[in-house]
Amino acid sequence: MPTFLLKTEPSEYSFDDLTRDKRAAWTGVSNNTALAHLRAMRKGDEAFIYHTGDEKAIVGLAQVIKSAYQDPEQPGLNPKGEPKFAVVDLKPLRKARTPITLAQIKADKRFAAFPLVTQSRLSVMPVPSDIDTALRTLAGL
Repeated sequence: MPTFLLKTEPSEYSFDDLTRDKRAAWTGVSNNTALAHLRAMRKGDEAFIYHTGDEKAIVGLAQVIKSAYQDPEQPGLNPKGEPKFAVVDLKPLRKARTPITLAQIKADKRFAAFPLVTQSRLSVMPVPSDIDTALRTLAGL
């Protein structure tokens, strides 16, 4: 089962908001590369929730409860017949016992090739299995 990382500005929608709501559509992704990753998400996949802004940290883990589908606010298909603007539905799983900061990730050689470090503006990214395991251990997830 693949794991992804989803970035959010906590003042707009935080992991605590997802926990309160119990379920949410993950919307607002417009970057083509991030959209391609979002379209690849399937029911059962998991996602680290990363707070941007002042926090810059992985703060929780969520699960995809509905595979990628067309954003009802921005309907339409791309030339491949996929949703032009895709969204997924998530539910919270666990809050990180120890949030992992971007500074910690950048300081650890194991994460040097991780897109969070190499493509800092990317809002949705797959997490390779070795990095997934390391992040779960560090965060207590």
